[in-house]
Order: sequence, then structure tokens, then C-alpha cells
Amino acid sequence: MKNFLDDNFLLPNKSAERLYHDYAKQMPIIDYHCHLPPDQIAQDLRFDNITQIWLYGDHYKWRAMRANGVNEAYVTGNKSDFEKFEKWAATVPYTLRNPLYHWTHLELQRYFGITDLLGPGTARKIYEDCTAKLQTPEFSVRSLLTKMNVEAVGTTDDPLDKLEYHQQLKQSGFSTKILPAYRPDKAMNADDLTALNTYIDKLAQVVNIDIADYDAYLQALKSRHDYFAANGCSLSDHGLEQIYAEDYTEEEIRSIFKKIRDNHPLLPLEILKFKSAMLFEFALWDHKKGWVQQYHLGALRNNNSRALRTLGPDTGWDSIGDFSQARSLSRFLDKLDSQDRLAKTIIYNLNPVDNEMMAAMVGNFNDGSVAGKVQFGSAWWFNDQKDGMTRQINTLSNMGLLSRMVGMLTDSRSFMSFPRHEYFRRLLCSILGEDIEKGELPADYEWVGKIVQDISYNNAKGYFNF
Repeated sequence: MKNFLDDNFLLPNKSAERLYHDYAKQMPIIDYHCHLPPDQIAQDLRFDNITQIWLYGDHYKWRAMRANGVNEAYVTGNKSDFEKFEKWAATVPYTLRNPLYHWTHLELQRYFGITDLLGPGTARKIYEDCTAKLQTPEFSVRSLLTKMNVEAVGTTDDPLDKLEYHQQLKQSGFSTKILPAYRPDKAMNADDLTALNTYIDKLAQVVNIDIADYDAYLQALKSRHDYFAANGCSLSDHGLEQIYAEDYTEEEIRSIFKKIRDNHPLLPLEILKFKSAMLFEFALWDHKKGWVQQYHLGALRNNNSRALRTLGPDTGWDSIGDFSQARSLSRFLDKLDSQDRLAKTIIYNLNPVDNEMMAAMVGNFNDGSVAGKVQFGSAWWFNDQKDGMTRQINTLSNMGLLSRMVGMLTDSRSFMSFPRHEYFRRLLCSILGEDIEKGELPADYEWVGKIVQDISYNNAKGYFNF
């Protein structure tokens, strides 16, 4: 009988154990997409207590607490940090079979060496033990990244960002590379003209030019793209409901941009054309610089309007959307490919119903120039759990080359999330180990182990040129 979270957690047989312990475990981490705050890394921040590093900003935990009947005062409200931790500790036993149950105890073990189960009876001791350790230099945020063998981190940054913290980190000689990613979602958000015009005005101030027309707008955004490249950026990221690929003319977009600046309401088709034009321009810049472009598709955001008014966005009120994806994605990728201007591309879908479609779609645009040039990305957000990861791995295996996958990412705002890479690697070794045990793969551990190491680290190392 296996013990909970022992050395062979999620490893069902000797083949899986061998693949994980001999090949996967020691590989460094390249976390190429996350939302870690670079200012905290530059400051080498030490958190005052476990609540601050673990619960602040973690809407996964917030959603679980709300579902467990915890009042918002203990989630994002004005209760003390220990009171919030107590409510989280009381919630954890009720998260059985939710990925939070595994993640919570993995994080306590890997960072703090705590093997006790978190619950009401252990909350005080765990809070005090973790908080005491967090006061020491070994638990500053840079030390935590080093402890987890993180070689590189890709943050998510708006084009207006000065990137001063990335600059400080590069000058500091910190061994983990902290690299920016160009995320221009706000620059194409024509659904909210007030917000978009405010954004354009801020951009004008940053680049010190007057943005009166569309050409000037592109020039300004391109200058920020160039600035990001000069500061070590080699990838972009886009969080979209779906890819936008409407036909348009340059004259139409110039006219639409004038309406935007005049604050005249746009027709729905005009919004789609503007977004399509912007997305295409961004992709051209990425290709010219040899960047990797990432598209996170399918989130239905801010569903609870009352909570949005009270707490703002990114506080746990987003969910899976059922947008139509295939046709526009095909049109977009084909337009770039037909001009030989399709950059290395990763597509992530939030709706698991789209798994097979996405995995099949990316295969249309792999042209042999780069192994895995267009990728079906790792299980994302609501799919970032045992079943979702397994489904993504199996779908990619059936319709593409799992062996060329660039592996896992955290997509997290927390410095405590890096055991998710371990979780993914254990599942990967479990799946391949099961195939070996069944005779569906040869017991060639040297070769299968190499594939495990490639997916865990080597593929990302080569693909992103970090």
C-alpha cells in the first residue's frame, strides 16, 4: 500500500519510478510563462508570513474557500493574515480530489519539509513554522527559485512596462534568468473605448510621440516591441477569447482607429476587424525577431458583475468559455504561413472539448523548419490538474509528437507553485511507464528517459533560446 505523497507519488509501477527518479527529477525548470511580479524578485523580498506568499493573489484557493462557505472577509477582505490562513486550513480537507489538495501538500513538503496534513488541528503549528522559516535568507524569493532549480522564468508584461526590474535583475547577476514577455492585450481592446483611449494616451507619453492616427499607433507599439527585445524579451503572449481573423483593408483600419480616437461607438464587425489587424501586426513583428508567440484561448472572464465591481478583475470569477475556435485559428495561421511569416507558436485552449481540434490544427502548420514549430500547449488553468494534464498528453500523443512538447509551465502569480512541474513530470512518467508495463512501448529506458528529459527541459531550452 502506497503512502500519501511518498517518493513514488503518482508513480504506479517500477517503470514509472525509474523514469521519474533516474531521468525527470533532476532536470532544471524553465517556467516560460507565469505572472510572477519581477519587482519582488528584484527586491529579493521576504514575506512576513505564509499567508502572504501562499494566499495573496491566489484565486484558485479563493474559489475553493468561497465554495466551502468562507466569507469574503477571510478571502480578500480585512481579516488578519492568520485568520485567513485558518479558514484556508479548514477548507483544505474538503478539497479532496481537487488539485489543490495535492498542490497544497506538495508545496508544504518541497519548500518547508512539512509532512503533516493541513487542517484545523495543524493550522497554528504549520503557520508558525512556515512563517519562522520565511524570515530567514534561505526563504527569500530568489532563494526559493534557486531551491526549486529554476533556470529561467518568463514573466507577463504590458508594452507600457519600463522593465526596470528586469534590468536590475540582469545587472545583479542572479543565476535564474527573469525574462519579459510582450502582452499587448490592452492595446487591442476595442470593446471598451474609454479604456483603450486611456491606454493610447499613456503609450503616447511613454514613447513621447503624438498618436493621432493608426500608423502612429503601430509605430509606438512597435517601438515598445523593440524596447522589449533590447531587454531580453524573445516571446509574446496573448490572452484572448478566440483568435481574430476577419478580412480587412488598411483603409478600413485607419477609419476605425479615427473613430476610436473620436470616441465614436464601433460596430461589432469593426471591433473584430480592428482586433484582427492588431493581432496580425504583432505576429509579423514576432516573426521578424524570431520570437515565440503564445495564444491562450477560451477564457470567459469576469462572469460575476457584482464581484467585479467590488473586487476587480483576476479575483476568481473567470471560467471556461465555449467559443468557436477552429475556423478563425486556421485563417490566422494560414495567412501568416502563406507569407512565410509564421513564428514559432504555442496554442493553449481552456475548453478541453477543443483538445483534439487544437492538436490537429497545429499539425497543419509544422513545415519542417523547426521541430515542434507550432505546438499544442500544456494543460492550462482549469485543465492544470491530473485529468486535464493526462488528457492533453494523450491527445498530443495521438495527433502529434509528444516527444517535441516544450513541457509544463506554472502560469502562476505565486513563488510556491513550482511543484506543478514535478506534478506534470510524475504524470508523464506514469503514462509512459504504464505503456512500458503493458508492452505498448519497449523497455528502452535510455531512449524513453531521454524523451522524458527532453519534454521536462531540453525541448524548452532549445525552443526558446533562453
